[in-house]
Amino acid sequence: MTVVAATLCVVLLLVLFVSTLGDKHSLYYLYTHQSRNSSDRVSEFSAVTLLDDRQIDSYSSTDGVRTPKQDWMNEMKEREWKSGTEKLKYDGELLNQVDIHMKTLRHNKPDGHTLQWRVGCEGENHSGGLLLVLNCINEYGYDGQNLISYNWTWRKWSSSVSQPKALEEEWNAGHVDQRCEDCVHWLRTYLKFSTTDTKLTPPDVHVFAKKSTTNSGMLTLTCLATGFYPKDVEIKLRKFTTSLPEHLLTSSGVRPNDDGTYQLRKSVEIQEDEAAEYDCSVTHSSIEEPIIKQWDKRCFDCESSGSGMVGGVICGVVVLLLILGGIIFTLIKKGIVGIPGAAGSAGAAGAATTAATALQAPPNGVPEELLTADRKAGGGSDAGSDSGQGTGSTNSSNGNIGNGSSGNGHTYANGTNGAPATT
Repeated sequence: MTVVAATLCVVLLLVLFVSTLGDKHSLYYLYTHQSRNSSDRVSEFSAVTLLDDRQIDSYSSTDGVRTPKQDWMNEMKEREWKSGTEKLKYDGELLNQVDIHMKTLRHNKPDGHTLQWRVGCEGENHSGGLLLVLNCINEYGYDGQNLISYNWTWRKWSSSVSQPKALEEEWNAGHVDQRCEDCVHWLRTYLKFSTTDTKLTPPDVHVFAKKSTTNSGMLTLTCLATGFYPKDVEIKLRKFTTSLPEHLLTSSGVRPNDDGTYQLRKSVEIQEDEAAEYDCSVTHSSIEEPIIKQWDKRCFDCESSGSGMVGGVICGVVVLLLILGGIIFTLIKKGIVGIPGAAGSAGAAGAATTAATALQAPPNGVPEELLTADRKAGGGSDAGSDSGQGTGSTNSSNGNIGNGSSGNGHTYANGTNGAPATT
């Protein structure tokens, strides 16, 4: 009984502990300071505030205006809105001083510079309105490289290996950073007014393959998870249910969608004739069990590229036939190549002409009168010869046109049958 009672107590404590856990929230300020050259003392400054990974405002030193990005921010009290605006302006001035100090350390190197600053906090709501701080971040970047960051556990600044240690020593000798406490204060303030829908949204998962753009004979297999919230998600590409190592995968990184949700895709290169079974496993806080989508072994653009190749081959054959036809036509026209049917017709016409000429010339001095009498006795030899010549020529010519049309008909028929394949 004692063991059973102890077990029940543990279970009840666990239930109470879980019931006190609430939603996780975060607040981040992203600052950017840009100077055109090393002599600038006043530079452009911009700021963006993110609550639960959604932008709630923006600020620019160009016009000095803070613009709300969420409707609920218009419900804030004037005092709180003004105080938040003054904070952004103050941080801009502070960032300008850091930029000037960095130029001094770098001995006024020419060209413009970009100084970035990210400061924020993460917390979790508990019963009674208690916000438990989980993490705080305070870090700087300079010209695209890590500069210095604050370790909240050790309460010390730590500069990047590639950066001078003078800045680290100077800042550690100063006062203890209070940015975490300030961030938590504003996180509580914004959560009081926020009406943004932060409900959990499960991801839509898609698995597809396309021909690789870099490796011939390879496919790029991609798993896409989109439309989920919050942004923390885990994607695993698996081969025979075994996860592929991360160093083989290409990741897009978590990216925002227009509706406030997020997307992430991961890809891997596989053989085009791959026979293995691949799937994608996605884990998210909005679902109890991972979503697993099987690859159907289809290639998104493989068939279209194959039909394009066939169409290209057919088109090439048609063009080649047209060229050959043009060459043959030119040779025939110049008389370099003769057509058998046409040659026979020309021979018959030539023989008839010779015979007619022979009848008109007086052979061996025979008088023309006798030849004329012989023609009349023969009953129209001239008419028969002329008619025979004309008929033979016409028949031969018609035979050539028929052969030519028939040959061209076969050629066009082949082109017509190939046309759909081209399409």
